[in-house]
Amino acid sequence: MASRTPSHFSLAVVLALTAAIGPFSLDAYLPAFPAMAESLGVSISDVSLSVSVYIFTMSIGQLVGGPLSDQLGRQKIMFSGLIIYSVASLLIWQSEQLESVLALRALQAFGAGWTLVSVPALVRDRVQGVEAARLFSLIGLIMVVAPGIAPTVGGALLTLGGWSFIFLFLALYALLVIPLLKIVAFKDTGKAAPTRAPGPKVSIFKRYAQVLATRQALPFLFWQAASFSVLMIFVTHASFIYQTHFGANEHTFGLLFGANVIVMLLANLTNRSLLERFGSRRILRAATCIQAASIAALLLASLFDAPLYLFLPAMVMSIGMVGAIAPNIQASFIEYFGVNSGTAAALLGASQFGIAGIVSALSSRLPASVTAVVLAMAACSAVSLWMLMLSLRQERART
Repeated sequence: MASRTPSHFSLAVVLALTAAIGPFSLDAYLPAFPAMAESLGVSISDVSLSVSVYIFTMSIGQLVGGPLSDQLGRQKIMFSGLIIYSVASLLIWQSEQLESVLALRALQAFGAGWTLVSVPALVRDRVQGVEAARLFSLIGLIMVVAPGIAPTVGGALLTLGGWSFIFLFLALYALLVIPLLKIVAFKDTGKAAPTRAPGPKVSIFKRYAQVLATRQALPFLFWQAASFSVLMIFVTHASFIYQTHFGANEHTFGLLFGANVIVMLLANLTNRSLLERFGSRRILRAATCIQAASIAALLLASLFDAPLYLFLPAMVMSIGMVGAIAPNIQASFIEYFGVNSGTAAALLGASQFGIAGIVSALSSRLPASVTAVVLAMAACSAVSLWMLMLSLRQERART
């Protein structure tokens, strides 16, 4: 038992560094939106469209990459995705028009989808149940730092060499992840246990049909998508909320954004300490209810035009609960799939990023109002509560 702990910890660190590509791709360039808009000769809302393009295309990449990782093996798909991501990032580094940035962000996201979809599948290849929830939580605990430091790193790179330097950094980061994965996650490739070897040749459509036939797992798909949409609506409008509405500068913006990460970290730590006692699903339900209550408080704060010191606590609680919601949804959903875990992870990720991408894109057309943004978050929270009730009903029906 003692020998497994270091192995799981090192695996969690490397998978967290891999998964951190997601938040770094979204959060590192947020402080650069005004500079990008000026450089490309467009508005900030036009630049924010790159967030929606990235999220939506990542979901497509996951839908393709998940079944391929079940069939061809995790290593080939993850490494191919990282190379695609790096090449696209280098091309964005040299881009001077919004159209090319958007097109290359789509290519970058497609590669990221191939990479990120294999992370939960690798966890499922090794462990399941409460042990999987612990590993997911440990990965989340480590990578929760990424959204906190990403805007600060992006701001420093912006000062150093302009907004394009951020994408040079992303390219180099992805390339550095490849040898780490090779050394830790795939060091025993070819042996029996650690990672899934290439599987039987089953069509992509049949794999998805098998996953979708598992009806008791389906509420978790939309639950994850709704909760993640709350986060992505915030990310899309964070610059407007804090820099435009509340008048924060780039440095203060990084601190305000980082406050969400602190609460996510605390939620993750609390989740890990309570898993053995309460189990994954009870914690998931409690965190979802806390998020809903926080968004209700946030709505009141926005309606009465509350100052930042009253607005901020409600916002950080709304976003911070994702630190407890996400790992428990992943563990609860992936537990149903021993064979098609890559395909299941792809469907979970694609529904998460695809639906959130559409929601994020639609929210970019909202009136320039903090209340309108919070109402969109509240609608997504209501869907999460609906899925909570549906999953409870299914559990009671089985007992």
